[in-house]
Amino acid sequence: MATEREELAGLIGSMVVVDTRSPVVYVGVLKEWGDNFVTLADVDVHDVSEGRSGKELYVLEARRTGIQKNRREVLIRKDVVLSLSRVEDVLAY
Repeated sequence: MATEREELAGLIGSMVVVDTRSPVVYVGVLKEWGDNFVTLADVDVHDVSEGRSGKELYVLEARRTGIQKNRREVLIRKDVVLSLSRVEDVLAY
C-alpha cells in the first residue's frame, strides 16, 4: 500500500489548487507534502470572503489569466486541506 507521499509524488513541481475548510484557496507549485504541512512555492493566496466570486470562479479565472503570486512560499496545515488538484485539471464550464 502506497504512502501519502508516494501517492502525491507525481504532483511535486506541478501548479496546483489547494482548497481548504476556510474561505481561503491557494494556487501555487507543490513543493512538499510533509507530515503536518503542505508546502507551496510561487503562491497566490486568495480569501474569497474579500471578493465577489466564490472559490470555483476564482480558480477558473486564475487558470484562464494566470495566477497573481503574492507569496514566495506557504505552509498549509494538512488538517485544513479539503482537496488538491493540478490547475490544468480544472475544467471550465
